Amino acid sequence: MTGTMSSSTEDLIDRLAAEALAVQPLRPPLRRAVAWLLVAAIVIGGVVAMIGFRPDLEDQMARPAHLLEWLASLLTGILSAVAAFHVSLPDRSRRWAFLPVPPLIIWIGAVGYGGVADRLGRGSRGFLLGTSFDCFLSILVMSVPLAVALLVMLRYAGPVRPTATIATGMLAAAALAATGLTLFHPLDASIMVLIWHGGTIALLVGLATLANWRLFALVSPDRSAGA
Repeated sequence: MTGTMSSSTEDLIDRLAAEALAVQPLRPPLRRAVAWLLVAAIVIGGVVAMIGFRPDLEDQMARPAHLLEWLASLLTGILSAVAAFHVSLPDRSRRWAFLPVPPLIIWIGAVGYGGVADRLGRGSRGFLLGTSFDCFLSILVMSVPLAVALLVMLRYAGPVRPTATIATGMLAAAALAATGLTLFHPLDASIMVLIWHGGTIALLVGLATLANWRLFALVSPDRSAGA
């Protein structure tokens, strides 16, 4: 009896080994992050090239506060992408999700400092709020295709930690979109940057995070059963 069971088990193992499909391992997360960042550079660079740089860009970049804002937003986007590809793997620490936090804090702080400077330099006009729906639409148009590309690249590993993966991925796409937007769309007051850039990014990251399993199901329907 024991010999029969052992033989059948060995036959089953041999059959499974013969019928198993080869599994191609994922490329290292940093290489995949760089590949996605190149796609982002092409998409955002194409939009900027079509619209053209803002006329006062050189003057704005000469201001340390504005340059710091721009560099912090750029670094937030880059590190968020790196974090997304790392945190999506089961053998990597969840702490990778905190990688973009330092530049994000600097970015928010720089914008906040700019808002205070506007208030001191322009008086009550420094807190005047306006509408800039084209900011929202521009960030949306640039960030959505980047988020979709990222989702497709993470479709096999992302469901390991769907919330952290989607949050960092969407932050990467939206932050880079806002970085590109700064090159062609002027906003006079830092408080406007905080509201329209920051508000749009927060909205996109929040909605994407809430819908994390549904988003992964779109590109990997067979995983939706485990949601």
